[in-house]
Amino acid sequence: MDSPLPSLYLVGLVVLLAILSVVVGIQVWKVRRDEATLQRLQQQLRDGKADPVTLYELGSVQLRKRLFPQAVATLGKAAQGAGQEPSEGQALIHNALGYALAAQKQYAQAIRHYRKALEAKPDYPVALNNLGHALERRQQRQEAAKAYAQTLALDAGNPVAKRRLQRLEKALASTLDQ
Repeated sequence: MDSPLPSLYLVGLVVLLAILSVVVGIQVWKVRRDEATLQRLQQQLRDGKADPVTLYELGSVQLRKRLFPQAVATLGKAAQGAGQEPSEGQALIHNALGYALAAQKQYAQAIRHYRKALEAKPDYPVALNNLGHALERRQQRQEAAKAYAQTLALDAGNPVAKRRLQRLEKALASTLDQ
């Protein structure tokens, strides 16, 4: 009995372990990169060398690490000093701050920052999409549908906006039928 089954099983196991090793290695590399960036940026902040761009970068790393309260504080400082930044930079900062607030279920404040992002850059589909989500969470369905429709006007292929707009339209239609 010379069955190739044990050899195939062993090869399959080795391939699976190799793939798993690569995936774990990539995750470890990303975490170490974020930790190094976090330390470097926090040192710049302690040294008093933190401009809005540096604060935005620090806040972004904190968001990736799901440190939402710290990200709100950092991005709040970035937003305060962003008056001299280009409008696109201001939009990025306010959108990130809105995201950090929404992650903490502070939707009213998140909506305010998403709208500030849109004041700075009206054709910003990510901020429109995030605004729609926050409005939806606040049960402001018609406004949320409008935000998703604006997102689709700017980015017709946006799958999140399409899916949420369809769901909202169904919900709004069912409430009108009643």
